[in-house]
Amino acid sequence: MLKITYESITEFFITNTEIPPDVKGEKFCRLDINMMVNGQRVDLEVQVTDEGDYPERSLYYWAREYSSALGESEEYINLPRTIIISIVAFEMFGCEEFHSEFHALEVNRHTQLTDKFCMHYFELSKLPKPISKDDGLKLWLSLFNAETEEELKQIEALEVPIMKEAIGAYRHVTATAEFKELERLRSRARHNEASALGHARREEREKWQGVVAEKDAENENLRKQLAELQAQLKKED
Repeated sequence: MLKITYESITEFFITNTEIPPDVKGEKFCRLDINMMVNGQRVDLEVQVTDEGDYPERSLYYWAREYSSALGESEEYINLPRTIIISIVAFEMFGCEEFHSEFHALEVNRHTQLTDKFCMHYFELSKLPKPISKDDGLKLWLSLFNAETEEELKQIEALEVPIMKEAIGAYRHVTATAEFKELERLRSRARHNEASALGHARREEREKWQGVVAEKDAENENLRKQLAELQAQLKKED
């Protein structure tokens, strides 16, 4: 994804996968993989559902990661190149390409302001098929996109050693009791959230139904008063 060959990597380590808020009440940012690669800060985020705010949220991730890299008394020039890689299971941009890369550019001359801002978006829904065994990027993205055991077997059938190793590691992790318990808790949390939202919607609907009924009663009372007034005027005539 970063076009960095394995042989050229001189530094690689995964840092904390959570960015705690600076103060109480701020957003709590959770990234799937947060790492340093050859002096560059790289965050890999996988987003399955479209909540309507992902461009802004991913920019927030970049800003938090970039600004937190500056130590006390350090110069701004020492801020590292910071890259956000977003793999999303929904359509973000009105184009055919599955990969979009953004930089800070002047709008007319396209002059780059700095190379320290970089954001990649990979839209899995636009991934072409079939996937060639010689295209490493699309192979990895197809693995992220796989939802069934049959799809995993199709990738395995390409006989690419590193992909077979990755699938094997995935099966090993998902078979553990810890992973199954985590999935159970996640599923429970999703159901609880859905129930809470449903309850809130029902309460809101009932509230507005009450308001509408009250307004209808007021309107009916006004109509009666108007009818009585019109009848009285007729008698006087």
